[in-house]
Amino acid sequence: MKNRTILSYPDTLNQIFNKLCQENIRAIIVGGFVRDSLLNKVIKDIDIEVYGISSFEELEKILKEFGSVNSVGKCFGVCKLSFNGLDLDFSLPRKDNKIASGHKGFDIEIDSSLTFKEATSRRDFTINAIGYDVQEKKILDPFNGVDDLNNRILKMVDKKKFSQDPLRVLRAIQFYARFDLRIDSELFTLCVEMIQNNLLDELPKDRVFGEIKKLILKSQKPSKGFKLLKEFSGIKYLTPLEQLSNNQFSKILDSLDYIVSLKTSSNKTNIILMLSVLCSRFDSSQTTLFISNITDEKELLKKILSITQTKLETSYTDTQLFKLALKVNIEHFLIVQKVIHITKKENYFENLKKRALELGILHQKLKPILQGRDILEYGIKPSKEYSTILNEVYEAQMNLKIKNIKEAKEWLKNYLIP
Repeated sequence: MKNRTILSYPDTLNQIFNKLCQENIRAIIVGGFVRDSLLNKVIKDIDIEVYGISSFEELEKILKEFGSVNSVGKCFGVCKLSFNGLDLDFSLPRKDNKIASGHKGFDIEIDSSLTFKEATSRRDFTINAIGYDVQEKKILDPFNGVDDLNNRILKMVDKKKFSQDPLRVLRAIQFYARFDLRIDSELFTLCVEMIQNNLLDELPKDRVFGEIKKLILKSQKPSKGFKLLKEFSGIKYLTPLEQLSNNQFSKILDSLDYIVSLKTSSNKTNIILMLSVLCSRFDSSQTTLFISNITDEKELLKKILSITQTKLETSYTDTQLFKLALKVNIEHFLIVQKVIHITKKENYFENLKKRALELGILHQKLKPILQGRDILEYGIKPSKEYSTILNEVYEAQMNLKIKNIKEAKEWLKNYLIP
């Protein structure tokens, strides 16, 4: 990456920027959009800080000319605007003052008199403290974040402010892995100290899970982040990972990196797959503990348990595949098993996937031929017997004794004969 003075952004934004300029308001693009643009990465979300504006209400009034404004972040001085397919966050310069423990224990003070450097000093890392002045068309870099990007090093902006927010330790881990950086020695030492002082105990699990998701979904080598967390002595926050031997831990991380190349187009699915890999050495109680410590999503836990607690057989008949589909999404199961059983021939998994697809059960269980309405035709009302018949005829279908509706009805007649 070379130093640049001009940053490319969607031309449609100039409609808003020109209006702000007419009102003598200075607009500066900040945060991830600037960082990722300098790294030639595409990002849809754009954060814009505005200077020289008298009030939050004045900002709202101007932005309403361009679409529906969501002021849910008003206490943080943030207006959200969806505009021409872009997600925009407009904010006023502010100071964050620590007044209580926890990630939310801050007093937010909106201060339009702040300079860009003063306002940016509250940010976590130098690479996130770069701005772009859209009127003057120049990069603003008060903390040398561009050089740090060029040198692939992660540095904090301000030690005191960094230590006030324990979530920043986890942010350090995921940025370190996502952008394949080195970590500054002073930042490393501070993160270790914050963990030793148990500051991460203040974090709610949803905040922890949010950073874990970014780590596993956005990194080419998520193993880097988990290794760094272990170096910080912070793996205790992901119990029972700390109970694994070094060899087991290393193998899981190798599998985690491998599964990155097998990710699907759905992040929801990818979270299931990657967390299943992390839990692949755990029994059901350990898996439940691990997932429950980071999220209360019961359906997520259920899907991970179905994958991790189902044994991979050496071979499968069609009947066995039908019964496997009752337990798991077969495609997801095979992806996870493929990275865990790295020595198994790849065509084994491809053949199973192909056969499951032919049987129509790659993502769902076998569709029953005989439906409840068919049983009702014989005068049997919903009851225990009704359920028993449905279960038994479905079992016969999975055992290939029934292949069509004619055979199913014949089976039912024989079943009902005294």
